[in-house]
Amino acid sequence: MKMMTAIIKPFKLDDVRDALHQIGITGMTVEEVKGYGRQKGHTELYRGAEYVVEFQPKIKLQVALADSQVDAAIEAISKAANTGKIGDGKIFVAPLEQAIRIRTGETGEEAL
Repeated sequence: MKMMTAIIKPFKLDDVRDALHQIGITGMTVEEVKGYGRQKGHTELYRGAEYVVEFQPKIKLQVALADSQVDAAIEAISKAANTGKIGDGKIFVAPLEQAIRIRTGETGEEAL
């Protein structure tokens, strides 16, 4: 099993969710986060005053997956979140030791 974390632009969330649903992935956790990568923020103008916005609003999406679903999920997220511009985001994949469904006690991939 793997834990996939994707950092994407907020307006791409619905597209990514729909793309994951199309390949059979329905469960996910979503958080609103702020951060920056290579873009290192930008400057904006407000009421004539210029100020630096260092942290960009992003969406952090976490999905627990069976090993067999990882490649399809990476492709779905990559296509759905891509705008071709800086700040499209990143996908991280890490091993997931164990999963337990609290209600039924199912473990492993059955709990997903």
